[in-house]
Amino acid sequence: MSDPVIDVRNLSRKFGNKLALSDVTIAIPRGGVFGLIGANGAGKTTLIKHLLGSLFAQSGSVSVFGLDPVREPVQVLSNVGYVSEDRDLPGWMRVQEIIDFTKAFYKTWDSNYAKELLELFELKPEQRISTLSRGQAARICLLLALAPRPNLLILDEPSSGLDTIVRRDILTAIIRTTADEGRTVLFSSHLLDEVERLADQVAILHQGRILLQNSLDSLLESFRRVSLRFPDAHPMAPELEGCLKGRGKEHDWSYVHRGSPDDLLQVASHAKAQILEEHPMTLDDIYVACVS
Repeated sequence: MSDPVIDVRNLSRKFGNKLALSDVTIAIPRGGVFGLIGANGAGKTTLIKHLLGSLFAQSGSVSVFGLDPVREPVQVLSNVGYVSEDRDLPGWMRVQEIIDFTKAFYKTWDSNYAKELLELFELKPEQRISTLSRGQAARICLLLALAPRPNLLILDEPSSGLDTIVRRDILTAIIRTTADEGRTVLFSSHLLDEVERLADQVAILHQGRILLQNSLDSLLESFRRVSLRFPDAHPMAPELEGCLKGRGKEHDWSYVHRGSPDDLLQVASHAKAQILEEHPMTLDDIYVACVS
């Protein structure tokens, strides 16, 4: 296997007394789409800033393309396309001017592709950036990130300000096309249906900690909602290995189970419980079960 494009090991970061990241370890392989999910304040943007070299690692290490982004920013950032959540653009510039300005920083800039995106996003070259809507500003930021054909595309809350049609048609096509060309996409989002639709790999970040990291398929296969009936009545949910969120009363209790179907059968058999129902869970269901 090739070395990971992003390799973060035991990364911790404090701002004053606030712990923003705690012992975060993530390895992102080349190619594919990696979804980083978590609520606002979970630490997603702080982690991304470490990948871009904007913050140094107080403890642990950060490697992008095998390089330290703080010590070797030019080598790293010349291969990275980045769209921030705030999308801070110079309002006095026109669309074509910001394209020409950004082009000067990238040897790999694909002018033909930039023109295609300009048409796809229905942007007017002469339009002043200060007059763009939030959705149009998002489109120009995506264009600037994609036109250099970066080996790594980092999108921080990419759907913020985009309408449903743009999210569904444009963003999905861009992320999938980038990944299919052998490039890597990391995008952070709190929209879990979007992550479930696009990501190959997923990590859940909560209060600065990684709770789960796996392929999306493996994650969805390893969680299920199950209803059990016990031979004896219980005043509280019986504790079962691999089971979370026990709710119900007396003989009938429902759980979120993490593990294989065989694991569930063994747990139920050991507890002398009958499995009444099993249901698959969405990524949103899994997230809520893990963080609440």
